[in-house]
Amino acid sequence: MDDTTPVAIIGAGPAGLAIAACLRQSGQDFVLLEKEQQAAPAWRRHYERVHLHTAKRFSSLPFAPFPRDYPRYVPRDLFVDYLDAYAQRFDLRPRFGETVRAITRRGRSWLVDTTTGPLHASNVVIASGNNAEPLMPGFAGADTFKGRKLHSADYRNAMPFAGRPVLIVGMGNTGAEIALDLVEGGARPTISVRGGVHIVPRELLGVPIQMIGMAARLMPQRINDALFPIILDLALGRLGKYGLRRPQQGMLQQIALSSRIPTIDIGTVRKIREGAIKVAPDIAEITEQGARFTDGRHGEFDAIIFATGFRPGYAKLLEPGVQPERSGVNARASELGLYLIGFHNPVTGLLREISIEAEQIADDISLRRNRKKVAEALPV
Repeated sequence: MDDTTPVAIIGAGPAGLAIAACLRQSGQDFVLLEKEQQAAPAWRRHYERVHLHTAKRFSSLPFAPFPRDYPRYVPRDLFVDYLDAYAQRFDLRPRFGETVRAITRRGRSWLVDTTTGPLHASNVVIASGNNAEPLMPGFAGADTFKGRKLHSADYRNAMPFAGRPVLIVGMGNTGAEIALDLVEGGARPTISVRGGVHIVPRELLGVPIQMIGMAARLMPQRINDALFPIILDLALGRLGKYGLRRPQQGMLQQIALSSRIPTIDIGTVRKIREGAIKVAPDIAEITEQGARFTDGRHGEFDAIIFATGFRPGYAKLLEPGVQPERSGVNARASELGLYLIGFHNPVTGLLREISIEAEQIADDISLRRNRKKVAEALPV
């Protein structure tokens, strides 16, 4: 196969579907590539109890609000149904089973090398997501552990762990929710927290924390970072006595500098207060029976779940010297015709950001195409 397209979209998750729909609405052709055999494969593999942490009002994709009967925080299965309906509504037909091996510059366009052949594209939109590759850190003694080890990407539900002591490494949103799922499923979880962690309630006085984050942007960051700890201590209590301390960086500063969003609490804190979920510091080493922590304590566990995050993985596809800037539209993206979408997770919510970026990228591609047509029509 050797074909040409104005736009090649890499990945048919929420970001890929969003930009495809925006291009479709603006009358632009594209090819949507997906290495799996279904759209949104990462969402289909998520652990069973996962819900959107952001309110449905601000989490839908362009041109298609969630159905009115969906709950405020949409569960995984309904979100997958929504994505399938979205693809059907906009006649989005990904080329499934087509893995991208390399993206290289060819003059003013791109050559996308796939497992089914080359694809020539005037523009490329990388929508493969921040969670493309699980990160599994190395710990001393990890190979000696006799229990079960798995990354959070392979966790489905608590059933295999019922009645067993389980160590969760990392207390981001995934680690905190898996710990809650485990304790509700009869397991005995402990969370290892390497450094400080910002924790916020999903709602504050009935208002989604996402909306509060949107409103907070109207004030200077330093004021927000001074006020939030006071407000959160009132909402969640002082969590230091349970082994949960805040980082030195303020919450909004941390988001701005490292794109690390706070852990949105949906019940884990209450279980920690009750003693049903234990908290331990960083791991010094993993042993045959469990782990030794930096405070000298040793815990015995039947399983260790690494909720240690992911990496995007797209950089290895690009030739040396070709590096896009940030997610969305910027001068570098417009210059190259190479866009990222869905790689910036602000306090206002990733899906909301994806919708904004999708419309902006589609508009930018359309504007550049029209400028090119005008330039070609001018007499020499």
